[in-house]
Amino acid sequence: MAIKDLAPNMSFNEVTVEVLSVEPERQFDKFGKTGRVTSAIVKDDSGQVKLTLWNDEIDKVKAGMKIKISKGYCKEWNGELQISIGKFGSLEILQ
Repeated sequence: MAIKDLAPNMSFNEVTVEVLSVEPERQFDKFGKTGRVTSAIVKDDSGQVKLTLWNDEIDKVKAGMKIKISKGYCKEWNGELQISIGKFGSLEILQ
């Protein structure tokens, strides 16, 4: 799937992207759980989108990498499309 084909509130089977940048991580405390979260800007030939990374995912992803996200989810947050690996998805480092 291409980034240009993503829409809010949709799951997708697979998208392969290049990581342009990773924002500094921040801590969260929600529903009695603590953790880390950040966003990365990723792109393919059709456009770019934010990728939300949680906890251990943050340590795996660096700018310049090519990654594949399988069984991910797309949502809209503050007027922007964002994708995430979600509960059932996976992230694979390609290079």
